[in-house]
Amino acid sequence: MLSNLIISYDLNVAGQNYDAVIRSIKSLGDWAHIQSSIWYVNSQLNAEQAAKHVWANMDGNDSLIIVDSVKNEAHWYNLTNEVSNCIQTNWNR
Repeated sequence: MLSNLIISYDLNVAGQNYDAVIRSIKSLGDWAHIQSSIWYVNSQLNAEQAAKHVWANMDGNDSLIIVDSVKNEAHWYNLTNEVSNCIQTNWNR
């Protein structure tokens, strides 16, 4: 089953390799660039698999969230504890 992924990221330090991050996003499947750091991708990968793929091209101080609207799941890296807790508490309410 294909996933409809919404990808949002922040590269938090000047001099980041935006090209590598963008290439990794585009390699996931058919894509649309919605806003500067928000993408839609129709992919064979689920949110966790896609997040691991994109995160491999990011630094530990960056942040990333990928939401799969088909499977109603999300996977993220380096969001604040407050944000992570809010998502986990309220996701399937």
